Amino acid sequence: MKSMHSAKIGAIIPAAGRGQRMGGQGNKLFLELAGTPILLCALKTFEACPYIREIVIPAAVSDISGIRKLVRDNGLRKVTSIVEGGQERQDSVAKALQALGPNIQRVVVHDGARPLLSLKDLNNFLSEAESLEAAIMAVPLKDTIKKVDKQGWVVETPLREYLRAIQTPQIFGRQLLEKVHKLALTEGYSGTDDASLVEWQGYAVKVLRGSYENIKVTTPEDLLLAEAILRRREDTKGNES
Repeated sequence: MKSMHSAKIGAIIPAAGRGQRMGGQGNKLFLELAGTPILLCALKTFEACPYIREIVIPAAVSDISGIRKLVRDNGLRKVTSIVEGGQERQDSVAKALQALGPNIQRVVVHDGARPLLSLKDLNNFLSEAESLEAAIMAVPLKDTIKKVDKQGWVVETPLREYLRAIQTPQIFGRQLLEKVHKLALTEGYSGTDDASLVEWQGYAVKVLRGSYENIKVTTPEDLLLAEAILRRREDTKGNES
């Protein structure tokens, strides 16, 4: 395994979702968070990361021109391709993998709808994962979780200490990620995230500590929470200066 400083890392940031839970008014990633489109917030973090060589964005055909303009207007030089996404997120990642440059050895996948990933957390994650073939970011659960049957009756209360809320980024060796995506396509397997495809094929996945601020903006309430987190970050910066 090459060190993080020499390994060539590419990023895939899926942006093809329609955001039905946000009200279905087009792509939610164009909604602004404190004056900045959600997608741009995520892209800027990866643009600033010194270990990321290139970025590929799978998107809906109708959004590609808008994303190209967003990339161009903000000088995002690491975005090398904006490709047509698939019907599902899994299909979009598979297509984006094909668009990465031939020299890319490791791949980070990050939700475009997670705009609050900090550069510090991204750098720490990549550093901790540099000797791992598959690693994901997650946080311990705060709530008690109940497993229920189809009628809504509780059948189990899993021990919370062994449960994690999974986030992105997730990082994988490129050959491994390509392998499991090809197998999933061939066998018709659908996973909830890229790590689930790796797990499905019996490979070990390491969970690394994430941040409770690294939320996924899915509903209008999430947007309000994200703006509150940004305001607190700005207040903290102001108090430190």
